Amino acid sequence: MPDTSAVRFSLVDDLAAFPAHLRGGVVAIGNFDGVHRGHRAVLDEAAAVARATGEPVYAMTFEPHPRTVFNPSRPVFRLTPAPIKAAVMEAFGLDGLLVVPFTHDFAGMEAADFVRGILIDTLRIRHAVTGYDFHFGKARAGTPDYLRNAGRDHGFGVNIVEAENDEGGEVISSSRIRAALADGDLVLANALLGYRWFVEGTVEHGEKRGRDLGYPTANLRLAPECTLRHGIYAVQVQVDGQRHEGVASFGRRPMFDNGAPLLETFLFDFAGDLYGRTMRVSFVSFLRPEARFDGIEALIAQMDRDSDEARAALASARPLSALDLALGAQGVE
Repeated sequence: MPDTSAVRFSLVDDLAAFPAHLRGGVVAIGNFDGVHRGHRAVLDEAAAVARATGEPVYAMTFEPHPRTVFNPSRPVFRLTPAPIKAAVMEAFGLDGLLVVPFTHDFAGMEAADFVRGILIDTLRIRHAVTGYDFHFGKARAGTPDYLRNAGRDHGFGVNIVEAENDEGGEVISSSRIRAALADGDLVLANALLGYRWFVEGTVEHGEKRGRDLGYPTANLRLAPECTLRHGIYAVQVQVDGQRHEGVASFGRRPMFDNGAPLLETFLFDFAGDLYGRTMRVSFVSFLRPEARFDGIEALIAQMDRDSDEARAALASARPLSALDLALGAQGVE
C-alpha cells in the first residue's frame, strides 16, 4: 500500500484540464465502486509499478455508474459516490483521481479511440493496470487482452489483476457488499471493504422529535436508491475534523410519520449546533431492526438500551486496516 503521507492529491473531472504533473504516470482503471479489497489489489499493483519507475500513480473512474446511465429508472446504490470515492483514494495514498463523465456518447466510443485519444494523447500513460473483468469502448470491445495488445503496439505497459477472493474463497465484489448492507451484515460488508462503510452529507433540519425525547439527532438524507437495512446502528462520526461516537437510526420512523428514509444520528456527550455542517458517519455495528413500540415511554426505554449497546460495541471497536485508520476510524490500534 502506498505511503498515506504522499504528495498532494489531485481530483480531476475534466480531461481537458488534466494536470501536467500526472502525465506520463501509472493509471489504475475501473469503476471502483466501494474501493473494496478487490479494487485495492488493482491499486496496489499500480502503486508497485509506480514505485519501481518513479512515476505518479492515479486512478481513472467513471461517473455516473454505467448501469444507471443505461437503466436510469433503476439507479445503482452507490457504495462510494464520487466525493467519497475521492476521499478513499486520497486516504489510500494515490496522487490523484480522474473522474471521466460516463455518457451514451462515451459508451459508444470505439476502443481504439479510447486508447489513442485518452490514454495516449491526453494522459500519455506509461503503464495501465486494470482488473480481470474491465471492459471499455463500444460493445465492450476493449477487453483485457485488447488493452494488453494495445500497450504492446503503442509502447505502454499493461498489468491485468485477477479476481481477489475473501477468506472463504468467494470473489470480493461490490454486489456482495450491497447485499450485505441490505441484510444489515456490517461484519461482512466492512470485512470485504477493508474499512468501515461510511456516508457523508449536510446535516439538515428535522421534526425535532428526538430533542423532545431526550435524544437530539443530526439528520442526513441518503440517496433514494440506498438499500441499507432499516434499523439501529452503532456509529463513529466526524464533523470538522472532530471525532465523536453515537447511535444512529436509518429508516422511516414507524412510530411517527413512516416517511422517506432518513439517517438520524445521536452523538454521545455532545452539545452544539450541527445544522448545515458536513458530517461523516461510519457504520460499526448493526444493533436491531427498526420497530414500532406501544408508546413513547417504551420507545425511550429502548433508545436507552440502544445507547448502552452502542457504547459497548464502540468500546471494543478498532481500525480494520491502515486505510480504515487513515479514513478516521477510532479505537485502539
